[in-house]
Amino acid sequence: MDKKTLDGVWNHTRQKYGIYLRLLEALPEDRLHDEVIPGMRTPAELVAHTSGGIVREIANGVASGEIKSAPADADVAAGIKTRDDLLAFARACWDEADATVAGIGDDELNASVKTPWGMSFPGSACIQIVNDEFTHHRGQLYAYSRLCGVEPPFLWSFEANPPGFGRTE
Repeated sequence: MDKKTLDGVWNHTRQKYGIYLRLLEALPEDRLHDEVIPGMRTPAELVAHTSGGIVREIANGVASGEIKSAPADADVAAGIKTRDDLLAFARACWDEADATVAGIGDDELNASVKTPWGMSFPGSACIQIVNDEFTHHRGQLYAYSRLCGVEPPFLWSFEANPPGFGRTE
């Protein structure tokens, strides 16, 4: 992967993140801390993990050469009291990751990135991990939304995304 490819991959991630934000807006506020699916993270914990631990921390790690362990999902989620808090957290994580990725170049993509998982990967592989993990966890939130009686946004309806997350932006 080179910088040009990263820019294309990140642009698609941006559009998927817009769908994710719309999905978060649709979640029932009174269910954010419910264990909707037994044995899985709550919606708030899932957002803490996805936005903070995956999108933000991995982007920062590719830029710095080391992915740091994110704060515990439950600890972050405890600070999320409302849907507005949830959305503010998700947007702040995106803004930080987006600014970081803008500064990542070929050197960072080709460099080895130390991880908290006991192994290192090239920066380009870490970007692919963001894509895979984000898609997986967004899918979990689709299941949550349906279990809570909410119809999630259509998977490819990028044109309905909030400003900054649409097709042509």
